[in-house]
Formats: sequence, C-alpha cells, structure tokens
Amino acid sequence: MIVATPTPLEKSLIYIRNLNNCPPSYLNDPGRKDFFEVVWLKNEDPLHSISDPNFNIKGDWIYLIPPYRVHQLNKAGKNGELISFKRSMLEEEDKDFLLDLFRIFNVQGEFSCLRLDAASSKELGAIYQIMEDEYNRDGNSFIMLKALLKVFLLKLISVKEHEFTSHDVHQKRVYEFLMLLESNFLTVTNIDFYAGKLGISSKRLNQILKEKLDKTGTQIIHDRIILEAKRRMIHSEVTIKEIAYDLGFSDRPYFSRFFKKQTGETPDEFQKKARAHIESKFNTLV
Repeated sequence: MIVATPTPLEKSLIYIRNLNNCPPSYLNDPGRKDFFEVVWLKNEDPLHSISDPNFNIKGDWIYLIPPYRVHQLNKAGKNGELISFKRSMLEEEDKDFLLDLFRIFNVQGEFSCLRLDAASSKELGAIYQIMEDEYNRDGNSFIMLKALLKVFLLKLISVKEHEFTSHDVHQKRVYEFLMLLESNFLTVTNIDFYAGKLGISSKRLNQILKEKLDKTGTQIIHDRIILEAKRRMIHSEVTIKEIAYDLGFSDRPYFSRFFKKQTGETPDEFQKKARAHIESKFNTLV
C-alpha cells in the first residue's frame, strides 16, 4: 500500500498532487533529487523561453524532469498536476520502454518539454484521473498504481514518438551504456571501460552514440559529471573544493577549468547565479 497523505519523500515511491496544493515541504525536500517528475501545466504559459513566438501562448505543457536534475520548480501555484516517482516504480526488464522513457526525460540532460494538443490532453487526463483516484483511495494498490503509471508514461512516449527511430540493437547499446554510466561515472571516465563492458570497441561505441545521441561517449561522460557538479552546488552545503574532490578532480583549479570549458562559466559564477534565482522564488525553471 502507498500512503497518499504527506510523508517524507525517502519513504515514498510515488507522489501525486495538484500544483495548487503542492506544499513547500515537498518542493524543499532534498529527497526530490531521487524522483522523476512530470509537471503538467494546464492552460498556462510555458516556464521556459520559446524561440517561436507563435507557440508562446497559454496551453498544456508537460515538463519531464529526471532525477538529479539542476532545473527545479521553485514554487507551486500554477494550474496543473505533479506526478513524482522513483525508478523502482518502473519495470527494469522492459528495456525498450525504459530507453524510450529515458530519452523523453532527457536523463543525460536537465529537462525536456512537450506541448500537448487537445486530443492528447484529453487522453492523458482520463488516465491521470484513474491514477489519482487510486492514489487517494484508502488501501490503494501498488500494482495498480504501477500499471497506471506505465500506461500514462507510454502515452507520453507516443506523443513524442515521431522523434524516435525504430528500435534496434544500437538503441539497446545506448541504454546499456547509460545504465553503466550512472553506476560508474564518479570513478571511471575512460570510454574504453564502458566499451569493454559492452563487448564492443571504443570506436564502435562512439559511432553508435554519435548516431543516436549526437555526442561521443566522452562528451556524454563529461555532461554527466557537470550535471552532478551543478546538482551538488545547488542542493548541498559542501564547498566547491569538496565537490571537486568527490568528483575525482585532483584540485579545485583543475575542476574550475574543466567546468568553465564545458559550461562557459566558473563554478562560483554558476553557484551564485543559481542561488540568487532560488532565493528570488521565481516560478520558473532555473
């Protein structure tokens, strides 16, 4: 049974709440870093800048925010829904589903966004209502919630299906690489290690990653390290020097040069800007 009343996030697997009724205790809980988040804005302006002014209008927007992200919704108050869930709510054996899910959540980045048309909003709304009713029911069923969540996520995947190529062995290699990376990026940054684990050459792995993700293995590893560094600079009280050491850098200057090369700004500049944004309480994504 999953308890619908507010509980510490570390004890929860899934959390569903209307954004208008989302308490600060959730938004400020450090346990949020372990959750995938679906932020569904309904008849609202988007939270990020849109390059095409024709799309910068009120509508239904879904933000897909992966675990350990830097971007965050600083406060509630928007019209819409929030679904947060841990990875243990997913079926690990269904690798095709997980790969598609990780791609729409942009797990190697920080967030992705879908604009919903009226038909998709209606279909997702019907699924969401059943899931919300089960979540709030006394004696709710974990099995049913898990199944309903998967149906909801499969619908999200179908909304963005035109961005996917047909499943093939190379996509499975990408999935296996990303899973290996999550477990080893703090200690292993050599692409040869990952290629060896996958039973292919480093050259072949880079070719596959370049084809599917438009980045080399080394670029993806560096992106993951930067994402972890940003998360720690925002969500922890440790010093930048300590963060550099924890991420495997021999000294802070070396880490600062690496960070600036990848992001265009120093760790101090990023941290100062991020903290100023959080303190401002802007209802947007930093």
